[in-house]
Amino acid sequence: MPRGFAHGFVVLSDHAIFAYKVDNYYSPECDRGLAWNDPDINIDWRIAEQDIKLSDKDTRQTTLANLRDTFQYGVNYYA
Repeated sequence: MPRGFAHGFVVLSDHAIFAYKVDNYYSPECDRGLAWNDPDINIDWRIAEQDIKLSDKDTRQTTLANLRDTFQYGVNYYA
């Protein structure tokens, strides 16, 4: 997954292991995220909304429209 690309996943089984391959150390001040249910993106997660379980972090994400105001494209946040 290239830097700056949004990505997400849904687990449809009872158990899953998910691992990220990254090119740098985690930097909380550079972390960004999108609301899973952003109407502008309109992703069909193929799961009933009442069955969706989110991390605490994912419950606090903003919409893409709001994120555009806080993220500068082309800036190397990891330099």
